[in-house]
Amino acid sequence: MSCALLLLLMSLALAIRTGAAVEIQRPRGVPLSKRQFYEENKPFTCLDGSSTIPFDRVNDDYCDCRDGSDEPGTAACPNGSFHCTNAGFRPTFIPSSRINDGICDCCDTTDEYNSGATCQNTCREMGRKERESLQIMAEITKEGFMLKQQLIHEAKRGQEDKQGKLTELQGSKKGLEEKVEALRTVKETAEDPEKEAKELHLKAWEEQKELIRMEKDKTRMAEAFLELDDDADGYVSVAELQSHLELDPDSDGSLTETETQGLLGGADKVDTSAFETVWSGIKDKYLSEVSQGQSDPPAPVETPQEEETRDFVSDHDSDHYPEDYAGEEEDVEDDEEDDDHEEEEEEEEKVPPTVQTPEKREDDEVSMPPYDTETQSLIDAAQKARDDFDEAERALREVDDQMKNLEKEIGFDFGPSAEFAYLYSQCYELSTSEYIYRLCPFNRVSQKPKFGGSETNLGLWGQWAGPEDNLYSVMKYDHGQGCWQGPNRSTTVKLTCGKETVVTSTSEPSRCEYLMEFTTPAVCQEPASLDEVLHGHTEL
Repeated sequence: MSCALLLLLMSLALAIRTGAAVEIQRPRGVPLSKRQFYEENKPFTCLDGSSTIPFDRVNDDYCDCRDGSDEPGTAACPNGSFHCTNAGFRPTFIPSSRINDGICDCCDTTDEYNSGATCQNTCREMGRKERESLQIMAEITKEGFMLKQQLIHEAKRGQEDKQGKLTELQGSKKGLEEKVEALRTVKETAEDPEKEAKELHLKAWEEQKELIRMEKDKTRMAEAFLELDDDADGYVSVAELQSHLELDPDSDGSLTETETQGLLGGADKVDTSAFETVWSGIKDKYLSEVSQGQSDPPAPVETPQEEETRDFVSDHDSDHYPEDYAGEEEDVEDDEEDDDHEEEEEEEEKVPPTVQTPEKREDDEVSMPPYDTETQSLIDAAQKARDDFDEAERALREVDDQMKNLEKEIGFDFGPSAEFAYLYSQCYELSTSEYIYRLCPFNRVSQKPKFGGSETNLGLWGQWAGPEDNLYSVMKYDHGQGCWQGPNRSTTVKLTCGKETVVTSTSEPSRCEYLMEFTTPAVCQEPASLDEVLHGHTEL
């Protein structure tokens, strides 16, 4: 920016000087910088060295030199060029073919010296307008450069603050690491007795549950025995057990006498003592008559066997059971004496058993009792040690994250004097008729439809990509969202000097490749004043 401005100012100053001074004699179309090659009364050597000709053949409207240098003021050479002095404005070159073509190309009209075209010299007016424009640009550059100095000062102070904060965090981290290790030891020390006490409590509870389970199993066994002992003779017979089809070992819908004897261990009937062995084999399938919805039958006549059964029950908490138990009618006691009843039983055996859910074990719902005071104290102490340790670890992680962010920011390339640091963590938007473009320097570029739709990633921060002599004039963002059957999107951001920080334009010169113009004072260079340029030219 400043180099171009400086050249423009020098050209303008040169034009002003030459316009005010006496014009130095030289052949038409020759710039002042090459006057020494065109000396009258001396042979002329083509500037490419290809030939030497008499001086009177210069501008004779015939091309003698291959490079066209012998005809700077005529259209004879197709590759020649004509120098417009343009006193009062910027000198320039035009192709020789435009000489005397009836169109005024030089603002001083010197290219139409023999065409008869009516041209007006507009050089001084154009010079005045350009001078005003250059002065405005110079003021912008000057103010931008002053803002840049402030940015550099703030960046320097910011870097110092960040470095100080990083040093402080490094000290804090060391203390936190020591604290974490100390609390880890405290936690592990507290967890050992806690673990031991909880295991003892659990073991005692498991033992207690096993006792409860065994007691309930005995009670359930006694209930089952009483239910099965239909004739209350103190025995469970094959016939009595045969009515429980859910015990069918082969699940064919019938429980044969042989199968029933197998369940009774090969015996025709078992007493309460032998029934304990039988019970272990049938208890998982056995469904009590109560669970099957059977109503309580009338109480039988008390017999000596029933008293024996009551004694059995009394050993297992007889308060849980009714004192009298119903039995089958007396005519069922002898199956052989009643053929009709036997036929009915055979028909009932053919009926497939109803699938029912086994009774839920009551001990499944029993909750573990609360810990005793001593165990609970150990648990509370261990939990507090865990909480303290977790809190210290969390604080250490936060410090680590802060340090990583600071180290990343401190080590980032924000320009030779960190003048671009103020752009970090900022975003700037440009709204067009269709889209809102968003530039977040050193992060990403995105595009979002103005009237609804998802955001498109146009590239992530890549690197500085300016030319070698002005590296920090271009930013490159790549690896954006992929185009349909095309490459990933990318954006080139060109930085120009300005007093404000703003996105000025955006375009897509190539498919999926975006170009963004961004003004910032951080790119402004120190300008040279117009007086200095004029003074320097005078010395030259």
